[in-house]
Amino acid sequence: MKHLTIILAFLMTLSSPVAAQDFDKGYAAYKAGDYQTAIEEFTPLAEAGNSNIQYVLGEWYDNGEGVPQDHTEAVKWYRLAADQGNATAQYNLAVKYAAGTGVAMDYKEANKLYRLASEQGLVDAQRNLGFVYARGKGVLQDNTTAHMWFNIAAANGQVFASINRDALAEQMTSEDISKAQAMARECMNSNYKECGY
Repeated sequence: MKHLTIILAFLMTLSSPVAAQDFDKGYAAYKAGDYQTAIEEFTPLAEAGNSNIQYVLGEWYDNGEGVPQDHTEAVKWYRLAADQGNATAQYNLAVKYAAGTGVAMDYKEANKLYRLASEQGLVDAQRNLGFVYARGKGVLQDNTTAHMWFNIAAANGQVFASINRDALAEQMTSEDISKAQAMARECMNSNYKECGY
């Protein structure tokens, strides 16, 4: 809830004057616990293409916050936001595809979305790509690439990524670890454009 409140507060600064009135009314309703009014005010903004509001509606439906929990509806809103490049929506949608929640399970689609979010620096997506390659979910199992992604996520502050990286390193040769480290440096130095795939 705190995470969502911060996002909504940030969105207030991005609204146009006309949309700002609707946003302000929706945000005030959200803070007062009047989710019905918040939904009524935010839905037209989301339908008009505001990717941040689309993401927020996806979160609400995903978590059942103020609305009945509906994973299919969450996927709809996440997809709209993800298609506009919203990294957090891409990540959340990837999680949905990986689990088959609200959408048919599809590891290839999940991995594509994890990559898109990772290229924007979203550390949880980077960590999840480490898991994807470590487990071979929708890709060939590859400890070197998994180590690279865990290393990148750890360098970007994802706490558990370093634990996963170190555990994986116990199964790797020193040459493979060196290669993974070099790949991680190249990936980060290229702003996530040259990441070994």
